[in-house]
Amino acid sequence: MLRTDKSDSKTILTIHGQLTFSRNVLRPKSKEDLKKLLETENIKSVVPLDQYLGIAKLPFKITVDAMLQISYWAQNQLSYQRAEDAISKIMHVSVNDDTVRLVSNFIGNIIFREDCRKAKEAYELLNSCQLPSTHDKKGVLYILTDGAALNTRHKDENNSTWRENKLGEVFSTDHIHFWKTKKGETEHRILQKEYISYIGPASEFKKHLLACALRNGYGRYKTTVVLSDGATWIRNMVDELFPDAQHILDYFHLSENVHTFAKYRFNNNEKEYIPWAESVCQELKASNYAEVLQRLEPYKSLSLPAGVVNLYGYIHNNINNIDYASYERSGYFIGSGAIESGNKTVLQSRLKQAGMRWNIDTAQAMVTLRSKDESALWDTLVVPVFKKYCAGL
Repeated sequence: MLRTDKSDSKTILTIHGQLTFSRNVLRPKSKEDLKKLLETENIKSVVPLDQYLGIAKLPFKITVDAMLQISYWAQNQLSYQRAEDAISKIMHVSVNDDTVRLVSNFIGNIIFREDCRKAKEAYELLNSCQLPSTHDKKGVLYILTDGAALNTRHKDENNSTWRENKLGEVFSTDHIHFWKTKKGETEHRILQKEYISYIGPASEFKKHLLACALRNGYGRYKTTVVLSDGATWIRNMVDELFPDAQHILDYFHLSENVHTFAKYRFNNNEKEYIPWAESVCQELKASNYAEVLQRLEPYKSLSLPAGVVNLYGYIHNNINNIDYASYERSGYFIGSGAIESGNKTVLQSRLKQAGMRWNIDTAQAMVTLRSKDESALWDTLVVPVFKKYCAGL
């Protein structure tokens, strides 16, 4: 049925020196033989070598390990072109940037679908009142969340191309290393954390954040702390998902809003607005928020321009989340610097380079891969999930 044509020997120069080889090319003797081969041998490719190599059913006709390597460098580098260059230097193979994009989209979507499955399961546990509540672990579980804008190729109902990527970060005091500097100041480093990203509404993101929190011990730690900038959607989400948690308004966001309000009130007069803002911040950090609200009472109905927060309303809405003196006595973090850093590493460093605009699905695939890599979950999650998918083809 098949005839073997042996080509002339060839010599090529490789990184291991000269390599001489010859190859056998398998061809059906006739069209009838080809038809019979496809029917009886269950060969899906007109090139039998694909089946011999085990790649006939795989997307892109690339091995599983090679696809994983391609997607890793796609999310690790600043652009698909940079990924192409890195693959060429490290793997010594040529894969164009368009293939890099397609492969990373494919794997990123598979991992995202797995995230969605876990998110659905977690939310079903919540609705059926089956969340764990043993509280057998000492220490504190921290849940941080924030949103950051991403430029896309598609306009929304407001004619804007910008979308918000909602990012969650979960870690515990079990995985924080503390030490003293020579000046006696306490420093820390988070050794293990998990990020979760979702480009879309809070109604879906909250399910992903809940699943991430459960994976990291929510319901088992005696204390859970949520840190955020106090946005309304975050407050509502915390009330629904983590009612037993202590929600803390990020002190540095609060301080920033105090200074912005002060600049407006004193018409950017530094001699007036800086002392006023600093005194308000000192009062708030000392948990004297009742006195601060009294000072702000005359301004609570003030008409403010865009970008200037109604400071009275902002503090009043977060009144249960700004007892900073008590939080610091308990040893809690009061700043959300970790999630700000996460926005830079997960989103900005890869998806917000100059001139970048994304299809939403492509962006979701990429931030999903970025989140897994920055959470040190590439080998333990991305690799096995994708290999399981390919094994089922």
